[in-house]
Amino acid sequence: MTEQEIINKVNALLVEEFEIAEDLLTPEASLKQDLEIDSLDFVDIVVLIDCEFGFKPQASELKNVKTLGEFYNYIQLHV
Repeated sequence: MTEQEIINKVNALLVEEFEIAEDLLTPEASLKQDLEIDSLDFVDIVVLIDCEFGFKPQASELKNVKTLGEFYNYIQLHV
């Protein structure tokens, strides 16, 4: 899977499942401050990533992911 395919899939999930405005989805966007993703949302994200990309993100690893760009990279490293 290419980097652009990952970006497109993640962005589509965030727009569809969390109703985040597409114009906010930039690599520099902070997951918590800019996109307002809270700890309960991260639980849902883990399930969605498992379904869409075939691996279950570890909570301990996601603690270090602060921006959307880092999130894309995290997924790319695991697929």
